[in-house]
Amino acid sequence: MRDEPDAKLAAKAREIYDLLVEEYGIPERKSWDPMHELLLTILSANTNDVNSGRAFRTLMERYDGDYDAMRTAPLAEIKQAIRVAGMYNQKAPRLIKTLEMVKAERGEYNIDHVAEMPVAEGEAYLSRFPGVGHKTASIVLLFSFGKPAFPVDTHVQRLSQRLGISDPKASPAKIKGIWESGILGQDAKEYYVLHINLIRHGRAICQARNPQCASCRLLAICDYGQRATSSD
Repeated sequence: MRDEPDAKLAAKAREIYDLLVEEYGIPERKSWDPMHELLLTILSANTNDVNSGRAFRTLMERYDGDYDAMRTAPLAEIKQAIRVAGMYNQKAPRLIKTLEMVKAERGEYNIDHVAEMPVAEGEAYLSRFPGVGHKTASIVLLFSFGKPAFPVDTHVQRLSQRLGISDPKASPAKIKGIWESGILGQDAKEYYVLHINLIRHGRAICQARNPQCASCRLLAICDYGQRATSSD
C-alpha cells in the first residue's frame, strides 16, 4: 500500500500547480506515436528540443519513415542525418540498436503494448533500450500513453529544489519519486500540465543563473526565493 503523502507538502504542490496554471494556462496536450517518441527521446539527450526535433525530422524524411531502412542503413548515414542533435557517434548506434530490439521482440516496430503496463513496469521496459533513462522513459509514458509518470529534466529539478519540494541537492530520480508519491494526486493530465508549466517557468523566470525572484509568481511559497529576497 502506498503511504499517504505529507499533507503540508501536498498542499504546497497543489498551490504550485494552481499558480502556474494562473500564469501560463493549461497547455494543449500533444501526443506523439510511441515509437516516434521513443526515438526522439534518444535524440534529445544533452541537447535542446529544437535540435532534437530537427534531427528527428531529417531522419524520418531521409528514410520516408521506413524503420527497416533506418535499421539497415550504414551507420555513417544515420550519424549524418542526426548530426544537429549532437553526440551523434553515441546516438546513432543507440537508435539502430533500439530498432533491432523492438523488431526482434515484437516482430514489428511497435511498442503499443506498453499501454497495458503499470507505470513501474513500463519504465523498466523502456529503460532497457540504449540511451533511455528514467526521465526519457517517463516522457514516453506520459506523453504517448497518458500514464502518471513524472519526467524530471534540468528545469523541473531546479524548481523542485528551490521551491522546497525536495532538498536542495536531491537527484532527478529522488525528485521524480517525490512527485509520483501522490503529493499532487495520480492524475496524468495534471502531471502533464505541471511538467510543461514548470519548464515554461524555468525558462522565463527561474533560470539557473540570475533567477527573477522579485517578479516570480511563486515567490511567497519558494524557499530559495524567500532567502534570496530577504537578503536584498
